Amino acid sequence: MLGEYTFTGRRAAEISASIEGAVGSGALTPGQLLPPMRELARSLGVNPNTVAAAYRTLRERGVIETDGRRGSRVRAKPATTAREYARIQVPEGVRNLADGNPDPALLPALAEAFAVAAVRADREPVLYGEDAVEPELVRLARAGLDADGVPDGPVMVASGSLDAIERVLVARLRPGDAVAVEDPGWGALLDLVPALGLRTVPVRVDDEGPLPADVRAALSAGARALVVTARAQNPTGAAVGAARADDLRAVLDGYPETLLIEDDHGHAIVDLPLHPLAGTTRHWALVRSVAKAYGPDLRLAVLTGDEVTVDRVHGRQRLGPGWVSRLLQRALVRLWAEGAVDVPAVAAAYRSRREALIGALAERGVRAHGRSGLNVWVPVPDETGAVARLLHAGWAVAPGARFRAAAPPGIRVTVSTLAPEETGAVAEAVAAAVAPAPGPRYV
Repeated sequence: MLGEYTFTGRRAAEISASIEGAVGSGALTPGQLLPPMRELARSLGVNPNTVAAAYRTLRERGVIETDGRRGSRVRAKPATTAREYARIQVPEGVRNLADGNPDPALLPALAEAFAVAAVRADREPVLYGEDAVEPELVRLARAGLDADGVPDGPVMVASGSLDAIERVLVARLRPGDAVAVEDPGWGALLDLVPALGLRTVPVRVDDEGPLPADVRAALSAGARALVVTARAQNPTGAAVGAARADDLRAVLDGYPETLLIEDDHGHAIVDLPLHPLAGTTRHWALVRSVAKAYGPDLRLAVLTGDEVTVDRVHGRQRLGPGWVSRLLQRALVRLWAEGAVDVPAVAAAYRSRREALIGALAERGVRAHGRSGLNVWVPVPDETGAVARLLHAGWAVAPGARFRAAAPPGIRVTVSTLAPEETGAVAEAVAAAVAPAPGPRYV
């Protein structure tokens, strides 16, 4: 019994299904502590090993997490959670700086590109058995990758960055393998890795990306894969510079069998050059999403990598969805060919908003990070208190817990739609929110 929820089952599969169903329905909420295994075994009249097996299944499914003597609890974003529990609720009248979305005003118009693609689809419908990737998209994508120094490799298309990363991990790793991930890092990736039955190994980051010493420690401890965000790292805004790229390549040279995945979702919204690590190891993949520059709903990312890895991913895709809509691909080709996104202007807009907030915070004695991308990361002593105070002041920001494994507390402020006249007010509110609360006075 936990609150109003009663656990059921006699076998491990039945117990795990009971708990997973409760998480999916919302009867068990994210972060909720589960009973100790021996206690639950007694209440169900089963062997403790049966409950241990059920908990192990739930951990592998990404539903729960275990923290030593602190016990097991529902993950912050369990794989089975109901949608309403995974979504941040922003009260009416509160300015939303938490969502991580691009500025809609900087996204290109889509109607003409899709109209052109639809006319062609009427004339030349794509049928079963045809190529999965639009030839002109391959040509344009490969030209961009060549210009950025990415090694030659086949090109395929996935339904966004996370879809591509998941497919690469599944193609190369087995359940139980360890994956080195940035900390703080992309919350969706931190949830995906355990949901695939893999183990996360946190790697600290600074403004230049993953720390080489941490990467070396993770790989020497047995991590079989490393995921690096090239630019516009979420949530810190880190971007891998030339010197850091050299240092990371030197580390990777000692672990040539490592699966290296680079996420370049910041392509076309940043003005910092790409310094690819691709090709340093035998197995590698680089993912380039169009979500931030052209719109999240396009659900399209270009993937390149070594021939065997891409072939495995493509083969598995053929057995499932088959391909990403060629209609969608043709619309993107049109957007690319027409130069629908003014990359320098978009990058400059986001840069000015980040720098304005970071500067305003610095004037108030608050340190913040945001070298590239849509977000500013602010280390705080009390994450929960800072978020609550800002919400009370009329500003919604994302709690750092969504992006952390072992990293210190922080908050993420999305600046993509932050107007110049709002910057001072936000900085003032953040400074007040992160200041130590006044203690009691004794006379």
